[in-house]
Amino acid sequence: MARLGGDEFTVLLDDIKDPNAAKCAAERMMKALASPFILSGKEVFTSVSIGIALSNLAYEQPEEILRDADTAMYRAKSLGKARYEVFDADMRASVMARLQLETDLRRALERGEFRNFYQPIVALVSGEIAGFEALLRWQHPTRGLLAPSEFIPVAEETGLIRELGWWNLREACRQISEWRAGLIAHRDLTISVNLSAKQFLQPKLVEDIRKLLDELALPPEALKLEITESTVMADPTAAVEMLQQIKSLGIRLAIDDFGTGYSSLSYLHRFPLDTLKIDRSFISGMGDDGEGMEIARTILPMANNLRLDVVAEGVETVQQVAMLKKLECKYGQGFYFSRPLSAEGTTALLAGDLTWQACEQTK
Repeated sequence: MARLGGDEFTVLLDDIKDPNAAKCAAERMMKALASPFILSGKEVFTSVSIGIALSNLAYEQPEEILRDADTAMYRAKSLGKARYEVFDADMRASVMARLQLETDLRRALERGEFRNFYQPIVALVSGEIAGFEALLRWQHPTRGLLAPSEFIPVAEETGLIRELGWWNLREACRQISEWRAGLIAHRDLTISVNLSAKQFLQPKLVEDIRKLLDELALPPEALKLEITESTVMADPTAAVEMLQQIKSLGIRLAIDDFGTGYSSLSYLHRFPLDTLKIDRSFISGMGDDGEGMEIARTILPMANNLRLDVVAEGVETVQQVAMLKKLECKYGQGFYFSRPLSAEGTTALLAGDLTWQACEQTK
């Protein structure tokens, strides 16, 4: 046995005939470490995550076995800890794919491979577009157009999310400024941009946004920043201070995916918010007596009392539009109105008829 550092140890077993023998050894270690330790008269419980790499002729250096055992250990941790995993070819392929994605991601900003797509936010009563949400996409050179779910987790782990988030924000502000200036009928369009937890903690965030708005001559009320419940609740006191600084610029603030995090209505009055965005999971569950309907019935009157606008996300049917209008929900967003569009597609949309006939029929 050897200690590699911190809380990581290596155990070398010889004369192992098959994988089951290594698994049995791992189970014995886990059982032995499950008993409490007595430290300064107190019981301390611990658990162990184990990665197993089996020697074979493909290994040329001992470091390669350690590398693969380490990979298996982190897989065990990611699957819930207090377990073991055996390294295999699929795990190696997954690791290599992840490393390649990280490398590609670092180069993508330099190569200008990111795109913003824009999904309309629609006033339910009139059926007119009130604004857009800017949604980041990656035009990968070999894999095509990638959704955020395929690269944002890696960006967050590597810290690249700050640069990506700033590109997303800057490009969205530039684009909405262009639309407002070039389309007389749409001078009041707003743009909503998601702010990640790591961006939210940046000390120069407020000053950088102020400079950006000045550079583009974009009125601050044209920008709405969307923040998740978990971001503000991680440190509510610091969040209040940061939100107030942002609000002092005249920028609007929204809580995104409301109801999926802390699901607490009591904190809302503490933050200087303008908008709640009801998560799509509740909208999709809206039937006459469905749970989603009950949640909407709870959230909407409360939001109206707090003078908050509400945007229903994931609206897909005319029936959902009718129910939301009955509950006096002001805005909707979802595939019923439009999928996210490229900047060129959005420009074409704004040049045409912006009223959805189905919205008119639900009045």
